[in-house]
Amino acid sequence: MLMNFDELNKFSKELKRLRKKYKSLPDDLKEFQAVISITPLGNSKHFNVITQTENLHIIKARLFCRYLKGSSLRVIYSYSEREQQIIFVEVYFKGDKENEDRSRIKEHLSNYCN
Repeated sequence: MLMNFDELNKFSKELKRLRKKYKSLPDDLKEFQAVISITPLGNSKHFNVITQTENLHIIKARLFCRYLKGSSLRVIYSYSEREQQIIFVEVYFKGDKENEDRSRIKEHLSNYCN
């Protein structure tokens, strides 16, 4: 079964802003999607399941960006095994922001579960 990808509106806005700064980001995100469509929960120490419910996993992962040369971005996404769906929740540069937006994750969980 094919993996379905979607993104929150806030993620789209962040991606658009970061894309102006990091030109390789669209291609890097496509490569990342190819990896997580095969191993949605990750395959290395660069993936961390930060929240888990019966039907949904919230994962924080490093998103390699060629433009950054050694540094990386962070991406938060949810994975539903039952629906074979990945929803991108947040993307940010680790140098600008230390941690993920917990309130956005909680909001996504409550919207998903209702």
